[in-house]
Order: sequence, then C-alpha cells, then structure tokens
Amino acid sequence: MEQYELEAIERLTTRTPRDYRTIEVRTLTPIIGAEVSGVDLSQRLSDEQLDEIRTAFLDHHVLVFRDQIISQEDHKRFAGHFGELRPVNPPPPQGDPYVLEISTSAEAANVAGNGWHADGTDDAEPSLGSMLYITRIPEAGSGGDTLFANMHLAYDMLSPAMRQFLDGLTAIHDGHIAWRGHTPPEGYVIPRTEHPLVVRHPETDRKILYVNPAYTESIPQLSADESRALLDMLFRMVPNRALLSCRVHWTPNTLVFWDNRCVQHHATYDYYPHTRYGQRVAINGGPLKG
Repeated sequence: MEQYELEAIERLTTRTPRDYRTIEVRTLTPIIGAEVSGVDLSQRLSDEQLDEIRTAFLDHHVLVFRDQIISQEDHKRFAGHFGELRPVNPPPPQGDPYVLEISTSAEAANVAGNGWHADGTDDAEPSLGSMLYITRIPEAGSGGDTLFANMHLAYDMLSPAMRQFLDGLTAIHDGHIAWRGHTPPEGYVIPRTEHPLVVRHPETDRKILYVNPAYTESIPQLSADESRALLDMLFRMVPNRALLSCRVHWTPNTLVFWDNRCVQHHATYDYYPHTRYGQRVAINGGPLKG
C-alpha cells in the first residue's frame, strides 16, 4: 500500500470517538457504517437525539437501526427530519407516492441494485439519502446483505497526481444505462446530467469520487478511449478494495439510513429462489458542486 493511501486510512481510523448522550453508536468498520441503538423510531425523537443521529450520519455515512416496529407514517416522519421527502420516480401505480416497495419474488432472475451504484445520479439533483426498512428477509435466514462503500476514502486513496487531474473533469450520467434491458413506463423521461467528477459534500465540504457504473457514461473532456479506460479504472476501485466497504446483514424490522452523496451500495442477490420485502423512503438533495 502506498504512503498516501495509508495516510488517508489513518485519518479515518485514528479520529477521536464521539461522546454521545442520548444514543449508542457502535461502528461496523473503522471506515464506514455504524449501528445505532437506544432509540424507538415509532416515537417522536427529541431534538438532542436527532442532532446526535445527524452527527453520526455525517461521521459514518451508513446508520443501522435494528428491531424497529414502525408504520409508513413513522418511516416518513423520521426521514422528514433530514429534508424534504423525495417522490418515487417513476411514480408507483398505486400506494404512497413517497414509498418505494422493495420486493423480490421467487421468480426473480435479478433484483434492482445488484451492482455497485449510487441512486439516481442521472438526476440534476440526486437524493441526499435513503432509508430502507426491511421487514421480511429470505426464508433461508441468510443472504441479501447490502454492501456500502465510502467514496470519500475512494478519492483520498488515489495518488496526488490523479486527484489533481480528476478535480478539473466532469462526467455524463445517463439513466439509459440503468434502464438497459428494461422498459421504462410510458411518458417517463429518462434523465441525462453532467456532474463534476469530484464533488464536495454540501455539509462537510469533503471531496467525493462521484462516478458509478450504473449511471456514469463518459468524461467529455477526454477522448472516447481515454474516458472508457479512466472510468473502468475508477469503477474497479470499489469492488477491488474491500476496506472501502461495510456489509449490513439484514434482520427483520431493520432500517438502514445511508448518505447517497458519498456512499455507493450493492444489494447482493444471493438468495434465489427466496423472497425479501421492504420499503424505501428517499430524501431530496441539492445540486452537486465541485
């Protein structure tokens, strides 16, 4: 491992732990993810609890809340503390317009999210984050874990020369890539947006490597061959560097809240022909700046 990579990791792993008063926070890895206990999401939380959850969210990027028995209204209320709720797009044919059902049938050949990505980066203003609440896990009792990767660290582990080069580039994010092999609903306009290749987190100002294979098509400042070679190299970082990621094992009635701005995730589909069910509520974000 190169010295600049070690220094990037040490900046994360040697930071002083927070002193929480109203919640308990246990890290999943020193790099990303934490389990939060001491809160009941079916109840209204105090301002101090919410402030501490926000702090943990910005520190760990992925928060896991287990053994939560909540209604759709509880789910939406909790998400609403962090921003305006984001309507499902394309909208569901029936049901709550802010609740996306995540349901895998026994006949499914594949599932949405089975590959590294961030949600909706083809949008002009991608989501701040998502809260996924899983109530039914595969009947086998295992499988269906979700992996989350820290894209702050992915950027920091690049060489100084590569970071300097990427800072001046943009990337085209095209929703047609994610829809490949599927038919979008009639009348749905698939987004296509240009974002900085390296963006800054709007709350922490930390830099984020902002490309993913589900949406990122090309780098317009480069030739087609150069763009493809560079993107393929950047895409390989997440699956090839396990230390960037944590793995969340789902248990019934678990809610996971992740920061879609600085995290990629991968919903592993390793439980065929079993089923899984949950509901997701997303939170609006803002424009991305380099």
